[in-house]
Amino acid sequence: MHNQLIQCFEGFLLNLCYIKEFFELIIGAIFYLFEALVRLFIQPPRKDVEGEIVLVTGAANGIGKLIAKELGRRGAALVLWDVDWEALDETAKELRQILDIRVYAYACDCSRRTEVYKVADMVKREVGDVSILVNNAGVVTGKYTFTEAPDNLVDRTLRVNVAAHFWTYKAFLPAMMSRNHGHLVCVACHGGLFAMNGLADYCASKFAAVGFAESIALEMLVLKKEGVKTTIVCPYLINTTMFGGCQTKWPSFLPIMDKRDAAKMIVDAILREKMYLLLPSSLYFLMALKSFMPAKLGIILVNFFGGLDLMDRFRGVPVPILPYKKPLRQRYDSIGEPQNAIVYHN
Repeated sequence: MHNQLIQCFEGFLLNLCYIKEFFELIIGAIFYLFEALVRLFIQPPRKDVEGEIVLVTGAANGIGKLIAKELGRRGAALVLWDVDWEALDETAKELRQILDIRVYAYACDCSRRTEVYKVADMVKREVGDVSILVNNAGVVTGKYTFTEAPDNLVDRTLRVNVAAHFWTYKAFLPAMMSRNHGHLVCVACHGGLFAMNGLADYCASKFAAVGFAESIALEMLVLKKEGVKTTIVCPYLINTTMFGGCQTKWPSFLPIMDKRDAAKMIVDAILREKMYLLLPSSLYFLMALKSFMPAKLGIILVNFFGGLDLMDRFRGVPVPILPYKKPLRQRYDSIGEPQNAIVYHN
């Protein structure tokens, strides 16, 4: 009898917990739906990033360079990483000339875990703790079906587009957590939301990058590190060399975005601490359709919007085959002169 009473009491408490969680769900749903509706008309204020240390991977050219430039204009110190040292050095000199900020450039192949950790230690020692990490570096193969794609290119796609995020988070996230202050930015792609013909390895890497960023955001929430924010960016085509030759079937609905406009919108999302940014906004509509439509209808929709022949005219850029015997680091002082160049051998 005593055991039965205890079991009944435990069951009653368990039911109370279920009821409590149910009401929390209802109240939370009402509140956050209302908040989302309000945010359609009233945007959250932009945060101040002056004095923050921003690290951007893939910063030598394209969207990475422009994101760094926009954040630099707001007073953030810039740490630029790229595998192409010569282009990165030119970018660092250019930004130093037009912006009154600290600029640091480091050659780093983000696909190499040991190199990421080694260069990250240099950054911590010479610059300080990174407070905004922008994982932007990416590669695409694009000219092969999956079975024809060389294994080394598939491997490099996965290492650059997703594994590199693991290593940069491992390197810089602990300091953000200790201060409960930081921002993690994942620049993914529409290929991380929708499968595309001819991009099996690329889509796999971008789906993984999005899932990884979402999972880390949940970890921060559970660990009560709400000060560490996450922004996940999924743009359609941007007029950089990465997807050179690709054309959009419906330019009024899914336009190829200007890279300067895209960079400004990405930085605006970071400053407003938005969790997701899909570019153009029509991707939100397509995501809503994807969530409930039958799979076969989804294939018809993908074909209608050009997802089956997107890569037919792709020319892109070749994957760089660069020597990594001499990664370089260059720091620029307040008047734009190089202070000391460090050359080290692996």
